[in-house]
Amino acid sequence: MASTHQQLAQAAVSELSLSRRLAMVAIGYIPLLHLSGTLSLVALPLAGFAPMWLIALSPAALYLIPPLVVRVTLLFWPLTDGRYALSDPQFLRWWFTAQWQVLFNRLPMFEELLRIVPAFYSLWLRVWGAKVGGLVYWSPGCIVLDRPLIRVGSRVVVGAAARLHSHLIMQSASGKTSLVLGVIEIGNDALIGGLSLVLPGVVVRDGQQTRGARPAAPFSEFVDGKCIRHKGWLEDEEH
Repeated sequence: MASTHQQLAQAAVSELSLSRRLAMVAIGYIPLLHLSGTLSLVALPLAGFAPMWLIALSPAALYLIPPLVVRVTLLFWPLTDGRYALSDPQFLRWWFTAQWQVLFNRLPMFEELLRIVPAFYSLWLRVWGAKVGGLVYWSPGCIVLDRPLIRVGSRVVVGAAARLHSHLIMQSASGKTSLVLGVIEIGNDALIGGLSLVLPGVVVRDGQQTRGARPAAPFSEFVDGKCIRHKGWLEDEEH
């Protein structure tokens, strides 16, 4: 399995132009700059190089700047469901939005702090552009990788360590590596089983549930107690 992932990564890199690689590397510094800027708002006042009131701005720098930047970006250049070649502008747009989320993916404690306050985490997801209903319970350890690309109804329970991934990097039938994007939709009163993996384009209808500790195939639909697979986007060639 490790060798397969390594081969896929090598194939993906070989398909990128030099300018695209350099752009991805440059954008990849966003998490570091974000963290450094946030820490400087605390470190500089404590060291006597800035007024102490700047410390109060650090939570806003940490939690609000990334979703607002992503929200504005998607207002002009939205991400849409589909399959895209790595050379497609849509890929670089997704990469830009993803890097603004990396800090929270690598340091999930920041999100866990928000989940301590009821409804606060759902409110934060809405700032990213997600649609989240009321009374949603986010269990400890759950992970949302593409925060703007989820639609969650009301009275939903997301089980412990469940993962919502609205993107995949995979090879097409022709052997080219591509990005697959698909909004995840979870209906009212649904249950996402603990340790489950929900992949791009999955739709969980009202009152349905995913089985714990199992992956939900991309673009599958949970309805009437069954899981129906829709492979349309996976079979298409890149845009």
